[in-house]
Amino acid sequence: MTEKEYNQCVDLYADNLFRFIVKNLDHTEDARDVVQNAFEILWKHCNDVPFEKGKSYLFTVAYHNMIDHVRKVKRITLVDEFKEETRISEQRIHDAKKVLEKALDKLTDVQRSLILLKDYEGYSYEEIGEIMQLNPSQVKVYLHRARLHLKQYLVKMENVI
Repeated sequence: MTEKEYNQCVDLYADNLFRFIVKNLDHTEDARDVVQNAFEILWKHCNDVPFEKGKSYLFTVAYHNMIDHVRKVKRITLVDEFKEETRISEQRIHDAKKVLEKALDKLTDVQRSLILLKDYEGYSYEEIGEIMQLNPSQVKVYLHRARLHLKQYLVKMENVI
């Protein structure tokens, strides 16, 4: 990959990559760090990565960096957090976007990433498989299960009201 092709990758994929990461992390600055790190790694390996594989390489690197970040943050949890059930019963949500975000938070990291890549970003099963290192059949099965979990959460009246 040449310097010009690297700059094209930045122009073409930076926004999509940032949207994907910020949807998973829910923290803008952390998402910027992950995306910047992904582009830095691409720059270091630009001689090894062909331009045609730049998009999947960036998403794969960013996805793995995001998982590492989430694992690191999970180790630093506050002890005095309320139980999730208590917060749901006390805090009624009327905004559909917040309900969907809360439903996505109930999913595992892999399920959330699959939903966002397929339904929000519009990637094909094969592209998602490349990004997440799964075969297309696994992507379909995991995506189906994730959608079932979303459906089960969203049909409960106490979660929506």
